[in-house]
Amino acid sequence: MRQGITEAVKHLLIINVLMFIGTLAIGNGQSFYQWFALYFPKNPMFQPWQVLTHMFMHGNVTHILFNMFALWMFGTTVEQVFGMRKFIVFYLLCGFGAAIIQVAFLYFQFNTGLETLIESGFSQTDIVSVLSDGQYDKRWVPVLGDKFEGFASAFNATMVGASGAIMGILVAFGMLFPESKLMLIFLPIPIKAKYFIPAIIALDLFSGLTGQSIFSPSNTAYMAHVGGALTGFLLMYFWKKNERDKYRWN
Repeated sequence: MRQGITEAVKHLLIINVLMFIGTLAIGNGQSFYQWFALYFPKNPMFQPWQVLTHMFMHGNVTHILFNMFALWMFGTTVEQVFGMRKFIVFYLLCGFGAAIIQVAFLYFQFNTGLETLIESGFSQTDIVSVLSDGQYDKRWVPVLGDKFEGFASAFNATMVGASGAIMGILVAFGMLFPESKLMLIFLPIPIKAKYFIPAIIALDLFSGLTGQSIFSPSNTAYMAHVGGALTGFLLMYFWKKNERDKYRWN
């Protein structure tokens, strides 16, 4: 079905590339990340607009190449079904859903550690103040044990990339074209989309809950992938139920 490149996908590609060029060209990469990456809401670097801008930021060349390739490959076909306006709404909502789930997961990790420290006699104000300076108190480590890494990393976490929104697009593609065959670069075995896509989501969920990376870099925001996929599924489910609306917005 894909013929050329559709309008929304084309403009999203351009915006992502321009943001990546800006990251490289301005402030040695640090300024753009400080302004536009999504920080943990309790971190003093957090700003409300980062909920939107983070999904147009990327960490390196490989990161943006893979995401933009997936956006072109699956997004073009999905946009042809949805129409431009509905595709943009879908894309952004999946990106927001990814951010919400990832931040909620970080809050769980942070609050679990914070409550343990407070119960052990540490002051919440002092804890946040130390973390805000990019440091930690060595006394926290034995108190938190295996919860320490998740606690400290949650506060200092940053989130960048279109992956969450693209996972939603991937889900939409799978629900629209379940018999289409897909395959991974390092596993060149064609698998139907209705099996391939749920398997990818399940692996992301496993990695997010266990911290064990299967095929992605260890700093991947796995729960953002799950959040984008879940948002995409819910949108597709409710849009499909509305037979009058079906999928396309002209």
